[in-house]
Amino acid sequence: MMKLILRADVDALGRLGDIVSVKPGYGRNYLIPQGMAKPATKANLKAFELERRKLQEQADSLRAQAQGVAEKIAATPVEIEVRVGEGDKLYGSVTTVNIAEAMEAAGIEIDRRKIVLEDPIRSLGEFEVEIKLHPDVRGELKLTISRHGGPIVEEEAFTEVETANEPEEAIEESVATDAESEDAESAEA
Repeated sequence: MMKLILRADVDALGRLGDIVSVKPGYGRNYLIPQGMAKPATKANLKAFELERRKLQEQADSLRAQAQGVAEKIAATPVEIEVRVGEGDKLYGSVTTVNIAEAMEAAGIEIDRRKIVLEDPIRSLGEFEVEIKLHPDVRGELKLTISRHGGPIVEEEAFTEVETANEPEEAIEESVATDAESEDAESAEA
């Protein structure tokens, strides 16, 4: 195991300033190159104490930005229109990619990996979706999944059926008129 000093809050590992033990590959290949940690040596401990205030201010500003985005998300409801079949069953499902695109259209840019969705959404309705903005800040998005083109009204369905029958009647009348004119032409000859 490798002992490291965290220079930033890391999910499921620790907070700024914590001394943690991790596997050597995780520390050497990810945490140290990303600037999230330093090896826990005496020299690095002293240097970290001097640097701690600056890092804490950066972490606080990131937390404040995330809080501002969370408030903006809570104030902006998002609607996604989807195609549905019989019984209001969705064709496909609504995933984090669809939600991220709808949020971007509403003026909020969020990485789709920050959207917490246990299972894809497969029905119409209203949902609350959690968005992980920061280890300490989570936003709640009000998401509405609705039918593409709005709800179907029964009167519109009857109107469509009536208009669909009209051309057939017109065709029958024109056929009858053509037959009468042919009869009249043959009688004249």
